[in-house]
Amino acid sequence: MTDDRKAGQALVRCAGITKYFGGVRAVNQVSLDFQAGEIVALVGDNGAGKSTLVKIFSGLHHPDEGSIWLGDTEVMHLTPARARQFGIETVYQNLSLCDNLGAAANVMLGQEPIRLRIGPLKFVDTQKSIAEARRRLSELGSTMEDMITPVRRFSGGQRQAIAIARATVNAHRLIQFDEPTAALGIRQTHATLDLIQRVAAQGVAVIVISHNLDDVFSVAHRVVAMRLGSVTLDAPLAQTSREQVVACMTGMSFGRESA
Repeated sequence: MTDDRKAGQALVRCAGITKYFGGVRAVNQVSLDFQAGEIVALVGDNGAGKSTLVKIFSGLHHPDEGSIWLGDTEVMHLTPARARQFGIETVYQNLSLCDNLGAAANVMLGQEPIRLRIGPLKFVDTQKSIAEARRRLSELGSTMEDMITPVRRFSGGQRQAIAIARATVNAHRLIQFDEPTAALGIRQTHATLDLIQRVAAQGVAVIVISHNLDDVFSVAHRVVAMRLGSVTLDAPLAQTSREQVVACMTGMSFGRESA
């Protein structure tokens, strides 16, 4: 357990984040916090600023204004490498798996246990790698017997489980999921949502980008709606409704049907 959790501080917090692309303000004065074990659904129409915000937390984009805090530490010039060092991982919609490698190699990619070093050469301990990958999948409630066969032959649900297990190798602070169920069937969707809940149960803050409000209302503790780069709703799920969420995403008055 980190000191952030002991002190009850937000694991990740942003204040006044603004990002421009040319003359377009993609994110406008966004201030949010993310707590340990909390699943936050980030919703909004295309162009609302969701993906830009996730990429800022990932270190792929740098904000033009505002600050990012990890616990009580303000972090300047966050890069993808530094984000991983601070325990922030992102599972993108395309999963970014190496299709020619097996499940174990994908889960442990970049974190492989080394059996022998000879100068600059490193020899991976394959058995330890398989055991550790299997353990991480098991912690997420996923059983996978075949850890060697290239993952290109696996189902969408299995591939999603592998991508999530890989993210948990480093992520002790925040995991972000970008449309995690967009390409999945009903059974695989339920399995993936269960995996996300298991990740949060380990004390990690979770952000889920989704256009599927059924998914949002089945797993999230809090919903943040964005429109035109700004946050239009930030509320516990129990204190809002689908109608209010849709109204905040679209700019309609709550309770008024579209023409």
